[in-house]
Amino acid sequence: MGIFSIFNSKKELKKSGILDGFTDNHIHLLPGVDDGIQSIDDSLELLGIMEAAGVKEIWCTPHIMEDIPNQTDFLKMHFEKLKSLYSGNIKLNLAAEYMIDSLFLERLEKDDLLIHTNNHVLVESSTVSAPYGFKGTLKDLMKKGHFALLAHPERYIFLKMKDYEELKAMKVRFQLNITSLLGLYGQQVKEKAEKLLEAGYYEAVGTDTHKVKRWLQMEEQKLNKKIIKQVREIPGL
Repeated sequence: MGIFSIFNSKKELKKSGILDGFTDNHIHLLPGVDDGIQSIDDSLELLGIMEAAGVKEIWCTPHIMEDIPNQTDFLKMHFEKLKSLYSGNIKLNLAAEYMIDSLFLERLEKDDLLIHTNNHVLVESSTVSAPYGFKGTLKDLMKKGHFALLAHPERYIFLKMKDYEELKAMKVRFQLNITSLLGLYGQQVKEKAEKLLEAGYYEAVGTDTHKVKRWLQMEEQKLNKKIIKQVREIPGL
């Protein structure tokens, strides 16, 4: 078999090794708080499936936005309940996925944020258009002493390579959705994710899973060996 064939042969995600010791930095596992998992039974089922796949740590990242204005204490309460009912070995953590909108600016001003690992704050945007003051808000977040971790940048159709280069120059950090590489958001997102991965632009990986069925679908999708190697080389936060 030639070198080309070796690097273009594919493996299912569950057999790729990516999930062995994996930290999922972005998942909507906390039940009943957003458009993700809705019941505690489903959360516990998914945790069992993830543990069997080799996952070692997760960050629950429920949405916080004007349309889903979750309060910090409310999310902490639900998180503590989940932890009390889960008896497995995956380490559970709580952060949030903040939409860059007026509510985020209010929470930022009040220092009312759920912080991801090592002082990162996970933020997102509409996929079709940049919010007002997009880059300025990221700068304000970093001026507060946090690292800006941009969720699934490959999904933002308004961003071009020159924009990604500018964001990296600003020290914004990027979180990859594995599902993007698997083509589950379409070919355009897949190609952009591959380009950003090739450029070494990602610092963290997540699945952005919202449903048990989606995780199972994701496990069955295939990646070529070159992509598997590149994903496993992402440094982490």
